[in-house]
Amino acid sequence: MFRPMIAAMLFLAGLSFSHPARADDPAAIEAVILSQIDAFRADDFDTAFTFASPNIRRIFRTPDRFGQMVREGYPMVWRPASVQFAPLIEAPDGWVQRVLFTDADGRLHIARYQMIRDGGAWRIDGVALERDAQQGV
Repeated sequence: MFRPMIAAMLFLAGLSFSHPARADDPAAIEAVILSQIDAFRADDFDTAFTFASPNIRRIFRTPDRFGQMVREGYPMVWRPASVQFAPLIEAPDGWVQRVLFTDADGRLHIARYQMIRDGGAWRIDGVALERDAQQGV
């Protein structure tokens, strides 16, 4: 009786490591993204940088460098006219949140936010823009 119980516990432990962190509360992921966007709108790159994953923080090293990258490469994220969330997508290495941005000129942009867990908190591990957002959402 003891061996089957140990085998079952090991099996269940293996399952917990074979899947990415669960997103039981998609609103928590949305809140992280919105908090970072609010920080960008206020030019508070120190706060915006806190929502980035350790990997992103290692790449950019300082909030100022991170802010420069966002201003130059993602102006629609830095100064969006509007923000909408699409359904959350499970990915092999975490969760992807698609976010629809309308820029100041009325153009639509779709960004894919790669989300990971870091010490119990959701962090943004990268953002990629989808091509041809104007062609269809």
